[in-house]
Amino acid sequence: MSFSTLRLEYDADLATLTFNRPDKRNAISRRMIEELLAALDEVEGSRGRVLILTGAGKAFCAGMDLEALKALAEESRHSLLESKGPQDALAHSSEAHLADSRRTASMFRRIYSFSKPVIAAVNGSAIAGGCGVATVCDYTLAVPGAKFGYTETRIGFIPALVSVFLVRQIGEKRARDLLLSGRLFDAEEARQIGLVNEVVPAERLMPRAQELATSLLEVSPTSLRHTKRLLADFSQKELDRELEVAIHANARIRSTADFGEGLSAFLEKRQPHWRGQ
Repeated sequence: MSFSTLRLEYDADLATLTFNRPDKRNAISRRMIEELLAALDEVEGSRGRVLILTGAGKAFCAGMDLEALKALAEESRHSLLESKGPQDALAHSSEAHLADSRRTASMFRRIYSFSKPVIAAVNGSAIAGGCGVATVCDYTLAVPGAKFGYTETRIGFIPALVSVFLVRQIGEKRARDLLLSGRLFDAEEARQIGLVNEVVPAERLMPRAQELATSLLEVSPTSLRHTKRLLADFSQKELDRELEVAIHANARIRSTADFGEGLSAFLEKRQPHWRGQ
């Protein structure tokens, strides 16, 4: 299958999936999510036994495509203004945001519960949703210059979906710091708090990812598959419940004035003027 936002390559039993929107710093669009889910299905049915995720260009992934998010928000706003039935328009708007939120949640959940080991080779900035992708992989390697951050609160958004996974990864106290402040942090701090397994020189990133993949290829594929399933089963019910709460929170925030202002300010490269609404 061919992809427009991704590049999928195989080398014997190793699959490498590259986010391929370098001009957009590999921002996650609706099309990218759809292609990513299709690519994961393809890898799952292939001879590939280990998957490496990385990014083309200077960034790993800059998070959600904010221009697309703004377009969806404006479309919903116009529907409300033009509709003769405000309640119907409001319901349609809510459904659109819920569907978009569920789509993103399905991406995180699919990577997290993928039946084969997933290695993130973070070649540059992993911000917001991109940081979320790095969080849900089994292993995360990063170059020293990589920047991480769950920056949603800085643009009037909410890091709802990734919070479900992050608290499990690093504990609530550390997660609160990163999620509430939206601050950026470097690869070494990410390693110290348990988000990154290894910090690797840029020229060694892909060779090291391939070495790690080779070590996993020496393990029984049946054992790996069953171990991953076991780990997923431990938290399946809690994840389902918490993700449902997060999906609704993610959708609700999009109707606030601060969300609209935050997106506009970011895209216009200016300071936001928060209204607290």
